[in-house]
Amino acid sequence: MTTPQEDLLPATRRALLHRIAVAQAEGRAPSLVAAVVRGGETVWNGARTSVDGHGPDENVQYRIGSITKTFTAVLVLRLRDEGVLDLGDPLEKHLPGTGAGEVTIAELLAHTGGLAAESPAPWWERTPGSLRPELADVLGEQPFRHPAGRRHHYSNPGYALLGALVEELRGAPWEEVLRREVLEPLGLHRTSGRPQAPHAGGWAVHPWADVMMPEPAQDLGRMASAGQLWSTTGDLARFAVFLARGDDRVLSAASVREMRTPSAPPETAELAAGSGYGLGLQIVHRDRRTLVGHSGSLPGFIAGLMIDAEEDVAAVVLSNCTSGPSALTVAVDLVRIVAQAEPRIPEPWRPISEVDSAVLELVGQWCWGTYAFGLRLSADGEVGLEPLSGVGRGARFRANTDGTWTGLDGYYAGELLRAVRRPDGSVSHLDLGSFVFTRQPYEEGAPVPGGVDPEGWRGIK
Repeated sequence: MTTPQEDLLPATRRALLHRIAVAQAEGRAPSLVAAVVRGGETVWNGARTSVDGHGPDENVQYRIGSITKTFTAVLVLRLRDEGVLDLGDPLEKHLPGTGAGEVTIAELLAHTGGLAAESPAPWWERTPGSLRPELADVLGEQPFRHPAGRRHHYSNPGYALLGALVEELRGAPWEEVLRREVLEPLGLHRTSGRPQAPHAGGWAVHPWADVMMPEPAQDLGRMASAGQLWSTTGDLARFAVFLARGDDRVLSAASVREMRTPSAPPETAELAAGSGYGLGLQIVHRDRRTLVGHSGSLPGFIAGLMIDAEEDVAAVVLSNCTSGPSALTVAVDLVRIVAQAEPRIPEPWRPISEVDSAVLELVGQWCWGTYAFGLRLSADGEVGLEPLSGVGRGARFRANTDGTWTGLDGYYAGELLRAVRRPDGSVSHLDLGSFVFTRQPYEEGAPVPGGVDPEGWRGIK
């Protein structure tokens, strides 16, 4: 139950209902359900259906297709955080004999391993997994389409390998591990590998006539970790909160933030469309917002989950048709409606409880050549380097125990920032990845590479 402060305004709720109503009607979907999360709580649920007197709610299961991949990625990141593996490890180190062992675990997570998009025929989504009992059947005789690490090429077999990796290292079936390590801790009791009543049936809607036929719901076998799961808007809303904030019972906030970070070079079309991929999460840029989540589809079902971590708003959209409304687009629109109509109210500013005087000494203006920057200390202990003219490379830095800082984003991600002091203890300059920052542009006496003209600054006579 939400508090009155968390309730959406009536106009916002109507706009959300209008959006899913248009999607269901124009997309000719037998049913469509949606949920919106704000501030860690579900604040809206909606449904549209073609059946009179019937309205699926947040507890009705739909198949979620490739959103399953995000769950699999969480299991792999857990293994990394426990020290069982490193994301840079080749698959062969932990799962030998696949024929694709040179691909790294990170490349599989980010779809940059060069593997084929699909398993060999027949179409795996509409046929039983018993036709592909072994990983060799999933990969085929020629599993690669591109050199590993060179480009983003979405691969369903790649996530079958990750599921097999989880089984190998945990010594238990993928779904059993998922339930024990993710579903139960997060309270996702309506998420399962096989449908549990109440659940929707999957339908194919004829493209040129308003008629339908049922789609088969196959057990995907070895491909389960790429698309097997059934879930509800209620469960996926809770999962969205986890992906935005983390949960130390499953993955830390730092690890889910890593999942949300771009990890794959986008193709030209993806770059133009403003999309990318992290570790098991799609990244979408729309209306100057960055959203993360995943789409999903299997015959009879489409799904979308999108999160705007900055606005703390997420949306889930599920529908039971093979083709129809774009669930991901609708989810993006639901987030946008809330974020625009009711923008997030920031937390009150509060001063830092205590500060190191050595750090406070460094804040203020610094110059790299003739570019002016401001170094600011934030309440969370990070420092931010901001170009004062709006031109230049800014970044955030995390403090290290030795008095240095490590770059967190942008050009300086991973680079070291340190204050260089004179023999008397005063600060001479800042060193950032070999760049010298001084209090004044090309400051006299500072170790500026190439030296400073002895005549100093001058005008034109």
